[in-house]
Amino acid sequence: MDNSPPLTLLGAILIAVGIVLVALPLVAKYIPNVEEIPWIILWVYRKDSFVFATSPILIIISVLFLAAQLIARIGTG
Repeated sequence: MDNSPPLTLLGAILIAVGIVLVALPLVAKYIPNVEEIPWIILWVYRKDSFVFATSPILIIISVLFLAAQLIARIGTG
């Protein structure tokens, strides 16, 4: 991957993190101590049989990265 642009590596890392986050609701159903994990790392919403888990820190990083890319693109015109 030496000849790849740096964003390719970042993209591969984000895909891997995304796959892990997709699996989190399945894992959250079977781990009773999910509430002990800090909410900024893992936020779990449960209602009846519906479980939704996400990572606020990953969302924040993604938004900051996209904003930086947009600003860089506008800056180079």
